Amino acid sequence: MTAPLKRTFWTGRRVFVTGHTGFKGGWLMGLLRQLGAEASGYALAPPSNPNLFDVAGVAGLGTSTLGDIRDASRIKAAMAAADPEIVLHLAAQALVRPARAEPVETFSTNVVGTAQVLDAVRETASVRACVVITSDKVYDNVEWPWAYRETDRLGGKEPYGASKACTEIVVEAYRASYFSGDGRPACLATARAGNVIGGGDWAEDRLIPDAIRAFTAGEALMIRNPSSVRPWQHVLEPLSGYLALAEALVEKSTLPQPLAFNFGPAQEDAVSVRVIADEISSRWADGAHWRHDTRFQPYEARLLEVDSAKARGALNWGPRWRLSEALDRTISWYKAYNGGQDMHAFTLRQIDEYLNG
Repeated sequence: MTAPLKRTFWTGRRVFVTGHTGFKGGWLMGLLRQLGAEASGYALAPPSNPNLFDVAGVAGLGTSTLGDIRDASRIKAAMAAADPEIVLHLAAQALVRPARAEPVETFSTNVVGTAQVLDAVRETASVRACVVITSDKVYDNVEWPWAYRETDRLGGKEPYGASKACTEIVVEAYRASYFSGDGRPACLATARAGNVIGGGDWAEDRLIPDAIRAFTAGEALMIRNPSSVRPWQHVLEPLSGYLALAEALVEKSTLPQPLAFNFGPAQEDAVSVRVIADEISSRWADGAHWRHDTRFQPYEARLLEVDSAKARGALNWGPRWRLSEALDRTISWYKAYNGGQDMHAFTLRQIDEYLNG
């Protein structure tokens, strides 16, 4: 189990979050609120309708600025106004299949956009730590049967993974050029997380949102690759890791190199899409079921796991909720939403249960 995040560290701490209108960003804003931080968000408008930002009242959890991370003057002005001590960069084009359809837009957002964010960071004197979120798909996936470590080769056989591998290189260049030397402690790191699940995700071409749409409509969930194995975890798990990493960047004089950290579930929770589809169908009930979509599908890796030993050792981080509980929490969130509950209060309550569990 992960060590508790330090409320004494986060209370009153000024934090700048890019991508706060998205699924992970929205949960992060709630997590920061419950820890007592003062969060400011910068992102495009919410990417779907419905969306977590509106449904869970994320706008009320901190200051919100809408803008593109590639807009240099706008993001620099927003960051300067927030005067943050910590920057958490989540904003990205984060979907594999849309990246295949619009590769230039994906590279522009994920690579150039990250450079613009880091340029804003280096011009903001108040920043003491910056964590850039990439992906477990940064690795050159040869589909071997063991988990990838932070020292393994980067790569990408499709535009999304390749763009995130490029992002890692951009971060390393900025760290070497602007955020190291002269006796200064390292303050810039990357975080690579596995597949996340949780309430409030309505993105296209993701398993849980696709399932909720199908089940709500009384239709079968169509599965592209039922045998594909992924490292599934509740969204709060990697988010707690990002915050633990930010704490360490501020408080520790040294961290193990490279300054990249995997945040994945227990090895037993890396299971096939088929297993997840069976589990969520059972939890939803009411005749929920799935079918294999046998039409031609573009390339997606069939096997992917990450080794989080470095985060466990250096950050004392580890998962709190096993896969079964993560699925329970996820399905209960959507059931509550469909039942007309106050989702702002429901979301914050799940966060409190995670923090205090």
